[in-house]
Amino acid sequence: MYQLLQGIQVLDLTAIVLGPYATQIIGDFGADVIKIEPPAGDLFRSVRPGRSATMGAGFLNLNRNKKSVVLDLKSDVGKKEFYELVASADVVVHNMRPAAANKLKIDYPTLSKINSDVIYCTAAGYGSDGPNCDEPAYDDIIQASSGIAALNSNDKGEPRFLPTIICDKVGGLHLALAILGGIAYKERTGSGCMIEAPMFESIVSFMMVEQMAGMSFNPPLGGTGYERLLSPHRRPFKTKDGYIAVLPYNGKHWQAFLTFAGREEIANADWVQNSISRSENIGKLYEIVSETMPRHTTSVWLENLRKLDIPCAPVAKIEELFDDAHLRSVKMFEEYEHPSEKSLQTCRTPFRVTGVKSHTDSPAPNLGENSDELLR
Repeated sequence: MYQLLQGIQVLDLTAIVLGPYATQIIGDFGADVIKIEPPAGDLFRSVRPGRSATMGAGFLNLNRNKKSVVLDLKSDVGKKEFYELVASADVVVHNMRPAAANKLKIDYPTLSKINSDVIYCTAAGYGSDGPNCDEPAYDDIIQASSGIAALNSNDKGEPRFLPTIICDKVGGLHLALAILGGIAYKERTGSGCMIEAPMFESIVSFMMVEQMAGMSFNPPLGGTGYERLLSPHRRPFKTKDGYIAVLPYNGKHWQAFLTFAGREEIANADWVQNSISRSENIGKLYEIVSETMPRHTTSVWLENLRKLDIPCAPVAKIEELFDDAHLRSVKMFEEYEHPSEKSLQTCRTPFRVTGVKSHTDSPAPNLGENSDELLR
């Protein structure tokens, strides 16, 4: 069965999360991804939990559908073998800072002389023409500098990190898109190119879609921030026996919800039916929801809200996702056998394409598993 990116070869020098997340997506689409690792391996290999020292859960979940080759790029032999791989590669991707890439002589000017058609993608923390270009960047650092930690402040105004590595993964998605764009460009023009997908700029672009708000205009029509998202009343609501998310989104939703809640005097008010005035009073509406939800159990709310076609969902814990009826029906979690780690399960790619098989063709490789095969 033909894969979307079958025949595309990617040399992946990335490590930890951002880059491996991107190249796993590319591998899931059928590209031949060769993971180039230093002799000590990707540092994320050792992050626990795990059955063995170099195959932690995070590494397993970021590196399926790849091959592993060990090369010491600081040595003449390692660099020579890497250059030989570059000569026939379609894509080279790394997440090193510019100074480090230049020092190792794996910069674009060097590699494009070896392969003028190569698609060269970098995913450093910051763009190469800014003052922060050679600063180290990790998810916590970018959550702080991008405004995410401040947006997620608690009731005391203390900034907090989100409990997921969102900057790494959003950066990885942007990097995957950049690689796909480069492949399309080469298919149409026959030429290679250099593409940057910096983590900081990626998450700022992601955030500013709604958070620019009034600053989208010149002169500004107000400050930053999407009011509905910043309302202290926007949260999972407490029911009689648990928590629920409910989102009456349009006038019809609000009218139905308020009528069911016994607030007919508000349900038909002009300001509720008008999207602008409703937006200006969203805090008041959320407060009504908060006051109303404890009257019934979660199951009663879900039954009635679904009858009214009002978006809603129970609040699930991560461990409950493995038994989620929908996820089970679409086979989101796949069990498979690993050569060294035995029985495992993974969360498959969310993409499904007609006529293209979607599964774990090859599990995450052991360190240097394919060195002999590819470095002949």
